[in-house]
Amino acid sequence: MAVSSVCCPPKFFSVTAAASDCRGDSGAHLRSEFPSGAASSRLLFPRSCTSGLSSALILRFPPNFVRQLSTKSRRNCSNIGVAQIVAASWSNNHSLPENPLSAAAAADAAATVAIPIDEDVVTLAGGNGTSVQSQIPAADSKAATAAASLSFDGSLAVHAGERAGRGITTDAITTPVVNTSAYWFKNSNELIDFKEGRHASFEYGRYGNPTTKALEEKMSALEKAESTLFVSSGMYASVGMLTALVPAGGHIVTTTDCYRKTRIFIQNELPKMGISATVIDPADMDSLKSALDQNNVSLFFTESPTNPFLRCVDIEFVSKLCHSKGTLVCIDATFASPVNQKALTLGADIVLHSATKFIAGHNDNAAYMILRGMKTLHLRVQQQNHTALRMAQFLEEHPKITRVYYPGLPSHPEHHIAKQQMTGFGGVVSFEVAGDLRTTMKFIDSLKIPYIAPSFGGCESIVDQPAIMSYWDLSSSERATYGIKDSLVRFSFGVEDFEDLKADIVQALENI
Repeated sequence: MAVSSVCCPPKFFSVTAAASDCRGDSGAHLRSEFPSGAASSRLLFPRSCTSGLSSALILRFPPNFVRQLSTKSRRNCSNIGVAQIVAASWSNNHSLPENPLSAAAAADAAATVAIPIDEDVVTLAGGNGTSVQSQIPAADSKAATAAASLSFDGSLAVHAGERAGRGITTDAITTPVVNTSAYWFKNSNELIDFKEGRHASFEYGRYGNPTTKALEEKMSALEKAESTLFVSSGMYASVGMLTALVPAGGHIVTTTDCYRKTRIFIQNELPKMGISATVIDPADMDSLKSALDQNNVSLFFTESPTNPFLRCVDIEFVSKLCHSKGTLVCIDATFASPVNQKALTLGADIVLHSATKFIAGHNDNAAYMILRGMKTLHLRVQQQNHTALRMAQFLEEHPKITRVYYPGLPSHPEHHIAKQQMTGFGGVVSFEVAGDLRTTMKFIDSLKIPYIAPSFGGCESIVDQPAIMSYWDLSSSERATYGIKDSLVRFSFGVEDFEDLKADIVQALENI
Protein backbone atom coordinates (compact mmCIF):
# COMPACT_ATOMS: atom_id res chain seq x y z
CA MET A 1 0.00 0.00 0.00
CA ALA A 2 1.18 3.51 -0.53
CA VAL A 3 0.09 7.01 0.32
CA SER A 4 1.89 10.26 -0.32
CA SER A 5 1.48 13.89 0.57
CA VAL A 6 -0.57 15.96 -1.81
CA CYS A 7 1.34 19.20 -1.77
CA CYS A 8 4.87 17.87 -1.88
CA PRO A 9 7.72 20.07 -3.11
CA PRO A 10 8.34 19.42 -6.80
CA LYS A 11 11.75 17.86 -6.20
CA PHE A 12 11.02 14.84 -4.02
CA PHE A 13 9.11 13.40 -1.14
CA SER A 14 9.85 10.77 1.48
CA VAL A 15 8.40 7.35 1.99
CA THR A 16 8.70 5.73 5.38
CA ALA A 17 7.63 2.30 6.51
CA ALA A 18 8.09 0.57 9.81
CA ALA A 19 6.29 -1.97 11.91
CA SER A 20 6.54 -3.41 15.37
CA ASP A 21 6.18 -7.03 16.36
CA CYS A 22 2.80 -6.78 18.08
CA ARG A 23 0.86 -9.62 16.46
CA GLY A 24 2.80 -10.38 13.32
CA ASP A 25 6.21 -10.03 11.75
CA SER A 26 8.25 -6.98 12.49
CA GLY A 27 9.03 -4.80 9.51
CA ALA A 28 12.12 -2.98 8.37
CA HIS A 29 12.36 0.80 8.18
CA LEU A 30 12.84 2.37 4.80
CA ARG A 31 13.20 5.93 3.63
CA SER A 32 13.60 6.69 -0.03
CA GLU A 33 13.73 9.95 -1.95
CA PHE A 34 13.64 10.51 -5.70
CA PRO A 35 13.18 13.23 -8.28
CA SER A 36 9.60 13.79 -9.37
CA GLY A 37 10.51 12.95 -12.93
CA ALA A 38 11.97 9.56 -12.11
CA ALA A 39 10.32 6.39 -13.30
CA SER A 40 8.09 5.35 -10.48
CA SER A 41 4.82 3.91 -9.34
CA ARG A 42 1.83 6.20 -9.49
CA LEU A 43 -1.40 6.80 -7.69
CA LEU A 44 -4.17 8.89 -9.15
CA PHE A 45 -6.21 10.82 -6.64
CA PRO A 46 -9.46 11.96 -8.24
CA ARG A 47 -9.99 15.16 -6.33
CA SER A 48 -8.17 17.70 -4.30
CA CYS A 49 -8.82 19.24 -0.93
CA THR A 50 -9.04 22.65 -2.50
CA SER A 51 -10.41 23.79 -5.80
CA GLY A 52 -6.91 24.82 -6.91
CA LEU A 53 -5.64 21.27 -7.24
CA SER A 54 -6.00 19.06 -10.27
CA SER A 55 -8.85 16.58 -10.42
CA ALA A 56 -6.41 13.88 -11.53
CA LEU A 57 -3.33 14.61 -9.46
CA ILE A 58 -0.58 12.05 -10.02
CA LEU A 59 1.50 11.15 -6.99
CA ARG A 60 4.55 8.95 -7.51
CA PHE A 61 6.21 6.20 -5.53
CA PRO A 62 9.96 5.61 -5.45
CA PRO A 63 11.31 2.94 -7.82
CA ASN A 64 10.94 -0.58 -6.44
CA PHE A 65 8.92 0.80 -3.54
CA VAL A 66 6.72 -2.26 -3.17
CA ARG A 67 9.63 -4.62 -3.56
CA GLN A 68 11.74 -3.00 -0.87
CA LEU A 69 8.93 -2.77 1.63
CA SER A 70 7.50 -6.19 1.04
CA THR A 71 10.44 -8.18 2.38
CA LYS A 72 8.97 -8.67 5.82
CA SER A 73 5.28 -8.17 5.27
CA ARG A 74 5.08 -10.74 2.52
CA ARG A 75 8.10 -12.90 3.22
CA ASN A 76 8.12 -16.51 2.13
CA CYS A 77 4.72 -15.98 0.64
CA SER A 78 4.70 -18.46 -2.19
CA ASN A 79 3.99 -21.63 -0.29
CA ILE A 80 0.66 -20.46 1.06
CA GLY A 81 -0.15 -17.76 -1.44
CA VAL A 82 0.80 -15.16 1.14
CA ALA A 83 -0.69 -14.86 4.52
CA GLN A 84 -2.96 -12.17 4.58
CA ILE A 85 -4.56 -10.60 7.50
CA VAL A 86 -5.43 -7.11 6.61
CA ALA A 87 -6.81 -5.08 3.84
CA ALA A 88 -7.24 -1.37 3.69
CA SER A 89 -8.58 1.03 1.16
CA TRP A 90 -8.49 4.55 -0.22
CA SER A 91 -11.69 6.10 -1.45
CA ASN A 92 -12.35 8.39 -4.37
CA ASN A 93 -15.19 10.35 -2.84
CA HIS A 94 -13.51 13.11 -0.91
CA SER A 95 -10.78 15.64 -1.10
CA LEU A 96 -7.13 15.31 -0.32
CA PRO A 97 -5.29 17.13 2.46
CA GLU A 98 -4.40 20.73 1.86
CA ASN A 99 -1.39 20.53 4.15
CA PRO A 100 1.63 18.36 3.26
CA LEU A 101 1.73 15.12 5.19
CA SER A 102 5.37 14.39 4.26
CA ALA A 103 4.95 10.66 4.85
CA ALA A 104 3.80 8.25 2.20
CA ALA A 105 2.37 4.91 3.03
CA ALA A 106 3.98 1.55 3.53
CA ALA A 107 3.12 -1.66 1.82
CA ASP A 108 2.80 -3.00 5.33
CA ALA A 109 -0.31 -0.95 5.96
CA ALA A 110 -2.33 -3.22 3.74
CA ALA A 111 -4.14 -0.55 1.89
CA THR A 112 -6.39 -0.08 -1.02
CA VAL A 113 -6.79 2.95 -3.16
CA ALA A 114 -10.22 3.43 -4.66
CA ILE A 115 -9.40 5.67 -7.60
CA PRO A 116 -10.20 5.54 -11.27
CA ILE A 117 -7.15 4.54 -13.32
CA ASP A 118 -5.97 6.97 -15.96
CA GLU A 119 -5.12 5.69 -19.41
CA ASP A 120 -1.37 6.02 -18.84
CA VAL A 121 -1.40 4.18 -15.53
CA VAL A 122 -1.70 0.42 -15.29
CA THR A 123 -1.95 -2.07 -12.47
CA LEU A 124 0.99 -3.83 -10.84
CA ALA A 125 1.70 -7.42 -11.74
CA GLY A 126 2.98 -8.08 -8.28
CA GLY A 127 -0.16 -9.05 -6.44
CA ASN A 128 0.20 -6.24 -3.96
CA GLY A 129 -2.69 -4.14 -5.04
CA THR A 130 -0.95 -0.83 -5.69
CA SER A 131 -1.21 1.11 -8.94
CA VAL A 132 2.17 0.97 -10.60
CA GLN A 133 3.42 2.48 -13.82
CA SER A 134 4.04 0.18 -16.78
CA GLN A 135 4.52 -3.14 -15.01
CA ILE A 136 1.52 -5.01 -16.32
CA PRO A 137 -0.51 -4.71 -19.51
CA ALA A 138 -3.55 -2.52 -19.32
CA ALA A 139 -5.58 -5.57 -20.28
CA ASP A 140 -5.21 -6.69 -16.70
CA SER A 141 -7.94 -4.20 -15.88
CA LYS A 142 -10.20 -7.00 -17.13
CA ALA A 143 -10.59 -8.09 -13.51
CA ALA A 144 -11.98 -4.73 -12.48
CA THR A 145 -14.23 -4.61 -15.55
CA ALA A 146 -15.58 -8.09 -14.88
CA ALA A 147 -16.20 -7.34 -11.23
CA ALA A 148 -18.07 -4.18 -12.22
CA SER A 149 -20.60 -6.35 -14.05
CA LEU A 150 -21.61 -7.88 -10.70
CA SER A 151 -24.00 -5.74 -8.69
CA PHE A 152 -24.29 -7.36 -5.27
CA ASP A 153 -21.93 -8.43 -2.52
CA GLY A 154 -23.00 -12.06 -2.69
CA SER A 155 -21.92 -12.34 -6.33
CA LEU A 156 -18.74 -10.36 -5.77
CA ALA A 157 -17.77 -12.52 -2.80
CA VAL A 158 -18.02 -15.62 -4.99
CA HIS A 159 -16.64 -14.43 -8.33
CA ALA A 160 -14.63 -11.19 -8.02
CA GLY A 161 -10.91 -11.74 -8.55
CA GLU A 162 -11.47 -15.31 -9.70
CA ARG A 163 -13.92 -16.12 -12.50
CA ALA A 164 -14.25 -12.38 -12.95
CA GLY A 165 -10.75 -11.66 -14.22
CA ARG A 166 -8.45 -14.17 -12.55
CA GLY A 167 -4.91 -13.78 -13.84
CA ILE A 168 -4.15 -17.51 -13.76
CA THR A 169 -4.76 -19.63 -16.86
CA THR A 170 -6.67 -22.66 -15.61
CA ASP A 171 -9.98 -24.41 -16.10
CA ALA A 172 -10.23 -25.10 -12.38
CA ILE A 173 -13.24 -23.55 -10.66
CA THR A 174 -11.26 -22.69 -7.55
CA THR A 175 -8.15 -20.54 -7.67
CA PRO A 176 -5.08 -22.77 -7.47
CA VAL A 177 -2.36 -22.29 -4.90
CA VAL A 178 0.77 -21.21 -6.72
CA ASN A 179 3.72 -22.85 -4.98
CA THR A 180 6.86 -21.14 -6.12
CA SER A 181 9.48 -18.84 -4.71
CA ALA A 182 10.57 -17.44 -8.08
CA TYR A 183 9.26 -16.84 -11.60
CA TRP A 184 11.34 -17.58 -14.71
CA PHE A 185 11.97 -15.68 -17.93
CA LYS A 186 12.03 -17.26 -21.38
CA ASN A 187 15.20 -15.48 -22.43
CA SER A 188 17.44 -12.53 -21.63
CA ASN A 189 15.45 -10.16 -23.78
CA GLU A 190 12.28 -10.95 -21.83
CA LEU A 191 14.18 -10.23 -18.61
CA ILE A 192 15.31 -6.89 -20.02
CA ASP A 193 11.73 -6.14 -21.07
CA PHE A 194 10.65 -6.86 -17.49
CA LYS A 195 13.33 -4.59 -16.04
CA GLU A 196 12.27 -1.81 -18.38
CA GLY A 197 8.56 -2.22 -17.73
CA ARG A 198 7.43 -3.91 -20.93
CA HIS A 199 6.84 -7.39 -19.52
CA ALA A 200 4.70 -8.39 -16.54
CA SER A 201 6.12 -10.74 -13.91
CA PHE A 202 6.08 -11.21 -10.15
CA GLU A 203 9.79 -12.12 -10.51
CA TYR A 204 10.22 -13.34 -6.95
CA GLY A 205 7.90 -14.86 -4.37
CA ARG A 206 7.99 -12.08 -1.83
CA TYR A 207 6.97 -9.50 -4.42
CA GLY A 208 3.71 -11.16 -5.30
CA ASN A 209 1.74 -14.28 -6.02
CA PRO A 210 -1.20 -15.00 -8.35
CA THR A 211 -3.21 -16.61 -5.55
CA THR A 212 -2.82 -13.57 -3.35
CA LYS A 213 -3.60 -11.22 -6.19
CA ALA A 214 -6.95 -12.93 -6.77
CA LEU A 215 -7.76 -12.44 -3.08
CA GLU A 216 -6.79 -8.77 -3.15
CA GLU A 217 -8.95 -8.12 -6.21
CA LYS A 218 -11.91 -9.80 -4.50
CA MET A 219 -11.47 -7.56 -1.46
CA SER A 220 -11.19 -4.46 -3.64
CA ALA A 221 -14.47 -5.32 -5.34
CA LEU A 222 -16.28 -5.73 -2.01
CA GLU A 223 -14.90 -2.49 -0.55
CA LYS A 224 -15.43 -0.49 -3.78
CA ALA A 225 -11.70 0.16 -3.82
CA GLU A 226 -9.19 0.13 -6.63
CA SER A 227 -6.62 -2.02 -4.88
CA THR A 228 -5.92 -3.98 -1.73
CA LEU A 229 -2.83 -5.33 -0.04
CA PHE A 230 -2.84 -8.23 2.39
CA VAL A 231 0.01 -8.50 4.88
CA SER A 232 1.03 -10.74 7.73
CA SER A 233 -1.27 -9.51 10.51
CA GLY A 234 -3.90 -6.95 11.37
CA MET A 235 -1.70 -5.29 13.95
CA TYR A 236 1.11 -5.15 11.45
CA ALA A 237 -1.09 -3.25 9.03
CA SER A 238 -2.16 -0.79 11.73
CA VAL A 239 1.43 -0.14 12.76
CA GLY A 240 2.59 0.30 9.18
CA MET A 241 -0.31 2.61 8.39
CA LEU A 242 0.28 4.79 11.45
CA THR A 243 4.03 5.12 10.98
CA ALA A 244 3.65 5.72 7.26
CA LEU A 245 0.96 8.38 7.32
CA VAL A 246 2.00 10.34 10.40
CA PRO A 247 5.36 12.12 10.18
CA ALA A 248 7.76 12.54 13.08
CA GLY A 249 6.41 15.31 15.28
CA GLY A 250 2.94 14.76 13.89
CA HIS A 251 -0.38 14.36 15.66
CA ILE A 252 -3.20 11.85 15.42
CA VAL A 253 -6.69 11.63 16.88
CA THR A 254 -8.11 8.30 17.97
CA THR A 255 -10.93 7.02 20.15
CA THR A 256 -11.08 5.59 23.65
CA ASP A 257 -12.57 2.21 22.81
CA CYS A 258 -10.29 0.12 20.60
CA TYR A 259 -8.21 -3.01 20.35
CA ARG A 260 -5.84 -2.86 23.28
CA LYS A 261 -2.65 -3.58 21.33
CA THR A 262 -3.44 -0.65 19.05
CA ARG A 263 -3.85 1.60 22.09
CA ILE A 264 -0.55 0.39 23.55
CA PHE A 265 1.27 1.17 20.32
CA ILE A 266 -0.26 4.64 20.11
CA GLN A 267 0.45 5.42 23.77
CA ASN A 268 3.88 3.81 24.18
CA GLU A 269 5.57 3.63 20.81
CA LEU A 270 4.43 6.62 18.76
CA PRO A 271 5.75 9.13 21.34
CA LYS A 272 9.23 7.70 20.76
CA MET A 273 8.87 8.97 17.21
CA GLY A 274 7.72 12.37 18.40
CA ILE A 275 4.11 11.62 17.46
CA SER A 276 1.43 12.79 19.88
CA ALA A 277 -2.19 11.74 20.10
CA THR A 278 -5.54 13.09 21.23
CA VAL A 279 -7.93 10.42 22.50
CA ILE A 280 -11.64 11.21 22.35
CA ASP A 281 -14.92 9.44 23.02
CA PRO A 282 -16.32 8.05 19.75
CA ALA A 283 -19.34 10.32 20.02
CA ASP A 284 -17.53 13.49 21.14
CA MET A 285 -17.45 15.54 17.96
CA ASP A 286 -16.71 18.75 19.86
CA SER A 287 -13.44 17.26 21.08
CA LEU A 288 -12.61 16.19 17.53
CA LYS A 289 -13.23 19.71 16.25
CA SER A 290 -11.08 21.12 19.05
CA ALA A 291 -8.23 18.70 18.32
CA LEU A 292 -8.34 19.56 14.62
CA ASP A 293 -8.30 23.28 15.41
CA GLN A 294 -5.45 23.09 17.92
CA ASN A 295 -3.16 20.61 16.15
CA ASN A 296 -1.84 19.87 12.70
CA VAL A 297 -3.57 16.47 12.63
CA SER A 298 -2.35 14.04 9.97
CA LEU A 299 -4.76 11.22 10.69
CA PHE A 300 -7.99 10.37 12.45
CA PHE A 301 -7.97 6.65 13.24
CA THR A 302 -10.81 4.73 14.82
CA GLU A 303 -12.62 1.43 14.78
CA SER A 304 -16.30 1.44 13.89
CA PRO A 305 -17.82 -0.54 15.46
CA THR A 306 -15.23 -0.52 18.22
CA ASN A 307 -13.78 -3.30 20.35
CA PRO A 308 -15.28 -4.39 22.73
CA PHE A 309 -18.17 -1.95 23.28
CA LEU A 310 -19.20 -1.72 19.62
CA ARG A 311 -19.38 2.07 19.57
CA CYS A 312 -20.08 3.58 16.15
CA VAL A 313 -18.57 6.70 14.62
CA ASP A 314 -20.49 8.82 12.13
CA ILE A 315 -18.07 8.14 9.27
CA GLU A 316 -19.60 10.58 6.81
CA PHE A 317 -19.59 13.42 9.32
CA VAL A 318 -16.06 12.89 10.63
CA SER A 319 -14.73 12.47 7.09
CA LYS A 320 -16.13 15.83 6.01
CA LEU A 321 -14.89 17.46 9.19
CA CYS A 322 -11.39 16.00 8.94
CA HIS A 323 -11.00 16.68 5.23
CA SER A 324 -11.85 20.32 5.81
CA LYS A 325 -8.67 20.46 7.90
CA GLY A 326 -6.53 18.36 5.57
CA THR A 327 -6.71 15.27 7.80
CA LEU A 328 -6.95 11.71 6.50
CA VAL A 329 -9.50 9.28 7.94
CA CYS A 330 -8.81 5.60 8.57
CA ILE A 331 -11.55 3.23 9.71
CA ASP A 332 -10.82 -0.20 11.14
CA ALA A 333 -14.00 -1.94 10.03
CA THR A 334 -13.13 -5.44 11.20
CA PHE A 335 -16.26 -5.76 13.36
CA ALA A 336 -18.51 -4.68 10.49
CA SER A 337 -17.09 -6.51 7.44
CA PRO A 338 -17.65 -5.01 3.98
CA VAL A 339 -21.04 -6.74 3.84
CA ASN A 340 -22.42 -4.58 6.65
CA GLN A 341 -20.53 -1.34 6.07
CA LYS A 342 -18.55 0.32 3.29
CA ALA A 343 -16.62 3.12 4.91
CA LEU A 344 -15.08 4.34 1.66
CA THR A 345 -18.46 5.20 0.19
CA LEU A 346 -19.13 7.22 3.34
CA GLY A 347 -15.98 9.31 2.86
CA ALA A 348 -13.17 7.48 4.67
CA ASP A 349 -9.73 7.41 3.08
CA ILE A 350 -8.54 4.06 4.36
CA VAL A 351 -10.23 0.89 5.58
CA LEU A 352 -8.49 -1.81 7.57
CA HIS A 353 -9.71 -5.32 8.26
CA SER A 354 -8.33 -8.20 10.24
CA ALA A 355 -9.20 -10.76 7.60
CA THR A 356 -9.04 -13.81 9.83
CA LYS A 357 -12.28 -12.65 11.44
CA PHE A 358 -15.53 -12.27 9.47
CA ILE A 359 -13.84 -12.08 6.07
CA ALA A 360 -12.16 -15.49 6.15
CA GLY A 361 -14.68 -16.82 8.63
CA HIS A 362 -12.93 -20.07 9.46
CA ASN A 363 -10.23 -19.02 11.95
CA ASP A 364 -7.39 -19.65 9.51
CA ASN A 365 -5.25 -17.31 7.45
CA ALA A 366 -3.53 -18.43 4.26
CA ALA A 367 -4.53 -16.50 1.15
CA TYR A 368 -6.17 -19.46 -0.56
CA MET A 369 -8.14 -20.19 2.62
CA ILE A 370 -9.44 -16.64 2.73
CA LEU A 371 -10.42 -16.88 -0.93
CA ARG A 372 -12.42 -19.98 -0.07
CA GLY A 373 -13.95 -18.41 3.02
CA MET A 374 -15.00 -15.22 1.27
CA LYS A 375 -17.28 -17.14 -1.09
CA THR A 376 -19.70 -17.58 1.81
CA LEU A 377 -19.03 -14.21 3.46
CA HIS A 378 -22.46 -12.74 2.75
CA LEU A 379 -24.24 -15.89 3.86
CA ARG A 380 -22.28 -16.17 7.09
CA VAL A 381 -22.57 -12.51 7.99
CA GLN A 382 -26.32 -12.45 7.35
CA GLN A 383 -26.76 -15.43 9.68
CA GLN A 384 -24.49 -13.88 12.31
CA ASN A 385 -26.30 -10.55 12.07
CA HIS A 386 -29.62 -12.29 12.60
CA THR A 387 -28.44 -14.41 15.51
CA ALA A 388 -26.62 -11.56 17.26
CA LEU A 389 -29.58 -9.18 17.06
CA ARG A 390 -32.02 -11.75 18.43
CA MET A 391 -29.59 -12.75 21.16
CA ALA A 392 -28.92 -9.12 22.13
CA GLN A 393 -32.64 -8.54 22.46
CA PHE A 394 -32.99 -11.68 24.57
CA LEU A 395 -30.03 -10.83 26.82
CA GLU A 396 -31.25 -7.28 27.38
CA GLU A 397 -34.38 -8.70 29.01
CA HIS A 398 -32.61 -11.33 31.11
CA PRO A 399 -32.46 -10.58 34.87
CA LYS A 400 -28.88 -11.88 35.20
CA ILE A 401 -27.55 -9.52 32.51
CA THR A 402 -27.02 -5.93 33.66
CA ARG A 403 -26.09 -4.34 30.33
CA VAL A 404 -25.85 -5.25 26.65
CA TYR A 405 -23.65 -3.53 24.08
CA TYR A 406 -24.89 -3.99 20.50
CA PRO A 407 -25.42 -1.28 17.86
CA GLY A 408 -28.63 -2.95 16.71
CA LEU A 409 -30.36 -2.15 20.01
CA PRO A 410 -32.16 1.18 20.49
CA SER A 411 -30.41 1.39 23.88
CA HIS A 412 -27.01 1.61 22.19
CA PRO A 413 -25.66 5.20 22.26
CA GLU A 414 -24.92 5.21 18.51
CA HIS A 415 -27.89 3.16 17.34
CA HIS A 416 -29.06 6.02 15.14
CA ILE A 417 -25.65 6.20 13.46
CA ALA A 418 -25.45 2.45 12.97
CA LYS A 419 -28.86 2.45 11.28
CA GLN A 420 -27.67 5.12 8.84
CA GLN A 421 -24.35 3.61 7.78
CA MET A 422 -24.68 -0.13 8.34
CA THR A 423 -26.88 -2.68 6.58
CA GLY A 424 -26.43 -5.14 9.44
CA PHE A 425 -25.10 -4.79 12.98
CA GLY A 426 -22.55 -7.59 13.11
CA GLY A 427 -22.17 -10.90 14.85
CA VAL A 428 -20.54 -9.77 18.12
CA VAL A 429 -22.46 -8.88 21.26
CA SER A 430 -20.82 -7.65 24.46
CA PHE A 431 -22.66 -7.76 27.76
CA GLU A 432 -22.13 -7.59 31.52
CA VAL A 433 -23.17 -10.42 33.81
CA ALA A 434 -24.72 -9.68 37.20
CA GLY A 435 -21.77 -10.73 39.33
CA ASP A 436 -18.04 -10.41 39.89
CA LEU A 437 -14.98 -11.85 38.13
CA ARG A 438 -15.50 -15.39 39.45
CA THR A 439 -19.21 -15.39 38.69
CA THR A 440 -18.50 -14.37 35.11
CA MET A 441 -15.79 -17.02 34.83
CA LYS A 442 -18.31 -19.64 35.98
CA PHE A 443 -20.80 -18.47 33.35
CA ILE A 444 -18.21 -18.72 30.56
CA ASP A 445 -16.92 -22.08 31.75
CA SER A 446 -20.50 -23.41 31.83
CA LEU A 447 -21.02 -22.68 28.13
CA LYS A 448 -20.81 -25.79 25.94
CA ILE A 449 -20.92 -24.45 22.37
CA PRO A 450 -18.51 -21.49 22.08
CA TYR A 451 -14.76 -21.78 22.27
CA ILE A 452 -12.86 -19.61 24.76
CA ALA A 453 -10.46 -17.86 22.41
CA PRO A 454 -9.13 -14.39 21.47
CA SER A 455 -10.86 -13.93 18.14
CA PHE A 456 -14.25 -13.48 16.51
CA GLY A 457 -16.12 -13.66 13.22
CA GLY A 458 -15.70 -17.34 12.41
CA CYS A 459 -18.23 -20.09 11.77
CA GLU A 460 -17.69 -21.29 15.32
CA SER A 461 -18.97 -19.18 18.21
CA ILE A 462 -16.22 -17.74 20.40
CA VAL A 463 -16.49 -16.17 23.85
CA ASP A 464 -14.02 -14.37 26.05
CA GLN A 465 -13.85 -12.35 29.25
CA PRO A 466 -11.82 -9.23 28.31
CA ALA A 467 -10.70 -8.67 31.91
CA ILE A 468 -8.77 -11.94 31.63
CA MET A 469 -8.17 -12.38 27.90
CA SER A 470 -6.91 -8.87 27.12
CA TYR A 471 -6.39 -6.95 30.37
CA TRP A 472 -5.19 -9.51 32.92
CA ASP A 473 -1.86 -7.71 33.38
CA LEU A 474 -3.75 -4.71 34.79
CA SER A 475 -5.42 -4.41 38.18
CA SER A 476 -9.19 -4.24 38.42
CA SER A 477 -9.04 -0.49 39.01
CA GLU A 478 -6.72 0.00 36.04
CA ARG A 479 -9.04 -2.03 33.84
CA ALA A 480 -11.93 0.14 34.97
CA THR A 481 -10.24 3.23 33.51
CA TYR A 482 -10.86 1.65 30.09
CA GLY A 483 -14.41 0.70 30.98
CA ILE A 484 -13.48 -2.98 31.26
CA LYS A 485 -15.48 -4.47 34.11
CA ASP A 486 -14.69 -7.90 35.53
CA SER A 487 -18.19 -8.97 34.49
CA LEU A 488 -17.81 -8.00 30.81
CA VAL A 489 -18.27 -10.77 28.23
CA ARG A 490 -17.60 -10.54 24.49
CA PHE A 491 -19.56 -13.17 22.55
CA SER A 492 -18.95 -13.72 18.83
CA PHE A 493 -21.82 -15.71 17.39
CA GLY A 494 -21.00 -18.24 14.70
CA VAL A 495 -23.35 -19.90 12.25
CA GLU A 496 -24.80 -22.43 14.68
CA ASP A 497 -28.55 -22.52 15.11
CA PHE A 498 -29.96 -19.69 17.23
CA GLU A 499 -32.03 -21.97 19.43
CA ASP A 500 -29.02 -24.12 20.34
CA LEU A 501 -26.98 -21.05 21.22
CA LYS A 502 -29.83 -19.55 23.24
CA ALA A 503 -30.34 -22.78 25.18
CA ASP A 504 -26.63 -22.94 25.93
CA ILE A 505 -26.59 -19.38 27.27
CA VAL A 506 -29.71 -20.00 29.33
CA GLN A 507 -28.25 -23.07 31.02
CA ALA A 508 -24.97 -21.26 31.68
CA LEU A 509 -26.81 -18.34 33.30
CA GLU A 510 -28.77 -20.78 35.43
CA ASN A 511 -25.46 -22.03 36.85
CA ILE A 512 -24.55 -18.66 38.36
